[in-house]
Amino acid sequence: MKPLFAKGPSLGVRLLVLVVLSITLMVVDARFTLLKPVRSQMSLVLMQSYWITDLPQRLWQGVASQFGSRTELAAENEKLKTENLLLQGRLQKLAALTEQNVRLRELLNSSALVNEKVEVAELIGMDPNPFTHRILINKGERDGVFLGQPVLDARGLMGQVVELMPYTSRVLLLTDTTHSIPVQVNRNGLRAIASGTGNPERLELRHVADTADIKEGDLLVSSGLGQRFPAGYPVATVKEVIHDSGQPFAIVRAVPTAALNRSRYLLLVFSDSRTAEERANDAAQAQEAQDQQGGVVVPGTVAKPAAAPAPAAAAPASAPAATPATPVKPAAHAPAKPVHKPVVKPAAAKPPAAAPATTGGRE
Repeated sequence: MKPLFAKGPSLGVRLLVLVVLSITLMVVDARFTLLKPVRSQMSLVLMQSYWITDLPQRLWQGVASQFGSRTELAAENEKLKTENLLLQGRLQKLAALTEQNVRLRELLNSSALVNEKVEVAELIGMDPNPFTHRILINKGERDGVFLGQPVLDARGLMGQVVELMPYTSRVLLLTDTTHSIPVQVNRNGLRAIASGTGNPERLELRHVADTADIKEGDLLVSSGLGQRFPAGYPVATVKEVIHDSGQPFAIVRAVPTAALNRSRYLLLVFSDSRTAEERANDAAQAQEAQDQQGGVVVPGTVAKPAAAPAPAAAAPASAPAATPATPVKPAAHAPAKPVHKPVVKPAAAKPPAAAPATTGGRE
């Protein structure tokens, strides 16, 4: 007789098979790109779970905002009005500086300043691995996000996009140990490389000379030399500079300006993807086109008054007649010079035919 319940493999064999399968999947995912389409499709399914998981928090925030006290709202309103007034004053100064920068670039025959396009994204997840600093945002390949795209918050740069999915993306933060960014000191333009340390509150500047002009409190901004991050965005603030007479390089530690552990809403920067040579060529072509356009306009204005004497252009003798007409006067005042005598004689023979034509033209 057959047993009522068929016996399967033991629990130990099942565990061994699952462990081998898990190790195989991890190796294939790390070494090859075969599982990327599967991960992209799984992200569509997991997107719904992210939305459902985040639903209670969003509901709580909505209820709390509805039941906020009137006093708190009034105080916050007054604070926002004050901040708005201060920001408007700074914006007026910034507009003047921007216009001045544009004029200086025009004087230097450089390309015009183009503001970067940005798009707002929201943080929806974090990497649970404590040794990697990565976050998940709700914008993906369908939204125009690309690999290496800079990401920043309201205070400064946060990182760059390292993995794309249809509706989500993974961002590698500045503080990850595998991330580095070229920076420069805003005070004097000193260039350096800021690398992640694995600590979300610390960056480290590598290979800074012990005699370099850098001190505590200096603002580090992106230099744009890596052709990945746009120039001029704040990255970190120098917190500590340690000089050791026995070492060729100083130990420089900095604190990121961006709130890496607190920011929820981020900005994706769509900067100009052209290289420096392409921008220079485009600027040169634009300048050349502008010069050609200016050269065409000037002859057009000169050609209008020249339209009246156009009938007399058929008689080329009038042009040379007008030219010797002026040297005749000095020849009359200085007849002693033998050089002007042969010039005056042919000139006296030709003007009779052209003189009435010029006289009639003036009348």
